Amino acid sequence: MHASRTLKFFSLFLFAAAIALLPAAANAQQVPGPHPAYLHALSDLRYARALLSEGWQYPNVRREDDHAIAEIDAAINEIKRASFDDGKDLREHPPIDSRLGWRDRFGKANELLDRAHHDLDRAEDVPQSRGLRNRALMHIDEAHNTVDHAWRTAHWDNMR
Repeated sequence: MHASRTLKFFSLFLFAAAIALLPAAANAQQVPGPHPAYLHALSDLRYARALLSEGWQYPNVRREDDHAIAEIDAAINEIKRASFDDGKDLREHPPIDSRLGWRDRFGKANELLDRAHHDLDRAEDVPQSRGLRNRALMHIDEAHNTVDHAWRTAHWDNMR
């Protein structure tokens, strides 16, 4: 009879412990971490930043480029806070083809910004990181619009 009571007590203890751990297990699935979408977005943003870091001779284009780079930096910082810091330097990106002209650089930068937006837009929706991710998307969209404007400005300046 004593062994039966001990077994019941032990079973009740295990059941209570399992119930107590359920919220922790549910939260563990929502903890931000190194999600592939965030990794891809960071990589694309670093490369887009590199394409725009040329130092244009036209002041209007340079000003817009600097603004786009600041928006990309802000997006990178939001992503790092939303997910994790992969520890890579902003200068770590694929090599830039030296034959790319300014039109190609702007086009490639916007292509990369589109891919980063797409990656983040379909990233795992973690409630704790939702605001950070949404702000990163806002910065990416602003950078994209600025690159579009810089392209038009550079095109106009080259036409004169």
